Amino acid sequence: MVRTGLLVRLVAKPGREGDLAEFLQLGLPLAEQEPATTAWFALRLGPVEFGIFDAFPDEAGRTAHLQGQIAAALMAKAPELLAEPPTIEQVDVLAAKLPG
Repeated sequence: MVRTGLLVRLVAKPGREGDLAEFLQLGLPLAEQEPATTAWFALRLGPVEFGIFDAFPDEAGRTAHLQGQIAAALMAKAPELLAEPPTIEQVDVLAAKLPG
């Protein structure tokens, strides 16, 4: 069961859209190594807007993810790839359907 999540919105710098898309795809193997990351999605929302949605069973899982390798890599690359700082929203998951 997932109870918490993160919704992250990212806006690419002009001309860096492809680089940001590639960077997000590289996050999947890192997410797969996090036992408390139940679901992880990298999204393209529009021509320059991207996102990440991930879900966790509890607050401890969300906190571990925020302190993990994906968050560190995103913050390190943000000045190079993003037109503005990422918007990171902590959300509560009300209902979910996951494979299982």
